[in-house]
Amino acid sequence: MEVAASPRQGLFQNRFIRTILLSGIFLQLGIWVRNFAILLFVMDQTNNDPFAVSLISVAQFAPIFLFSFVGGTFADRWRPKRTLVTSDLLSALSILFVLLALVFGSWKAVFFATLVSSILSQFSQPSVMKLFKQHVPEEQLQPGMAMFQTLMAVFMMIGPILGTFVYQFFGIHVSIAVMGVAFLISAGILVSLPPDPVPNAKRNTQAFWQDFADGFRYVWSKPILRSLGAVFALTGLGSGLVQPVYVFLVVEQLGLPKEQLQWLMMVYGAAMLAGSGIIMGAAKKIAPPKILALGLFASAIGTLGNALSTTIWAALACQVINGLFFTCIHIGMNTLILRNSEESYVGRVNGVLTPLFMGMMVIAMSIAGWLKSMLTLPLIFETAALCFFVGVLCLVPFFTTSLAKTEAS
Repeated sequence: MEVAASPRQGLFQNRFIRTILLSGIFLQLGIWVRNFAILLFVMDQTNNDPFAVSLISVAQFAPIFLFSFVGGTFADRWRPKRTLVTSDLLSALSILFVLLALVFGSWKAVFFATLVSSILSQFSQPSVMKLFKQHVPEEQLQPGMAMFQTLMAVFMMIGPILGTFVYQFFGIHVSIAVMGVAFLISAGILVSLPPDPVPNAKRNTQAFWQDFADGFRYVWSKPILRSLGAVFALTGLGSGLVQPVYVFLVVEQLGLPKEQLQWLMMVYGAAMLAGSGIIMGAAKKIAPPKILALGLFASAIGTLGNALSTTIWAALACQVINGLFFTCIHIGMNTLILRNSEESYVGRVNGVLTPLFMGMMVIAMSIAGWLKSMLTLPLIFETAALCFFVGVLCLVPFFTTSLAKTEAS
């Protein structure tokens, strides 16, 4: 483990941090080209059908709910480096099959690319968390998560532009090929990670379902993790309600072409990048529950503002609010998981809590298209804002003496 005197300097000197960030650049490139190329392609093929648009989100997030439980358990049993490399290679292989299907005329194969990538992420994501626990010192976990979130913010800013550019100028076939190459490069970079430690022989011989049940018992036994579960569920519900209908905010409420969604996302990403930098600098001074509460409260305000927006400038201002503080949610959640979970349980804790977030998100996304036809767009955004507000209230127990002592222990 590489440790330096300065926390920020130590992060850049850490071989794991350098490798995972470089891999993340190519992984995010593939993901954002996938997200926007497939979104625009499906809208072109279906004449902006809301149901088809919501199906993209379901294909992306439903497997997360279905596979997260077992993915976290396997992450604790398997070697994390090997899991990450294999997941990227399999993602690249799936892209090849999608490209072949497109060549032979089946445009609906694009859903398969999203589906497979989403399934594999449920084995790789908890493995990344496990590697963070192994290779990043305790005092650098929160700054490390902030740095990782900064990378996400950069692609929130440039990803929509890249995805839209590749699709509009080169078409869906080149877009799919770019995804596959990006996943392959990411896998090659991950090969240079430090070797995996020898797996726990006792755990590998223990029944899988016993490990699986132990993960649920472990989460239930810790008050902080139980309370965090409620926050995960509410945040997923609020996020799922608005994600599939953002494009209709642009088309209907603002009266702009659907392609203009990229500019709202770019502003969101730029604000997220600025917010990540601020949080990275202040991460050592602010407790994770406070960071999480701040992020949820700001998301509620920004989402409520979107409900009332009728001009592009009002929508952009709300995107700035959402972006500046969105990183607080993920940094707070991930840091609380890492600080309150033993290394041998990190994958399973992630596998129990993530489905609460994704499950509610998938449910909300599944009905978002139907709600769009039944309710007004502002009402959908207002309901999402209420979910974030209630999430803030669920964090109140984090500031009680009993839970503070639990966290310290």
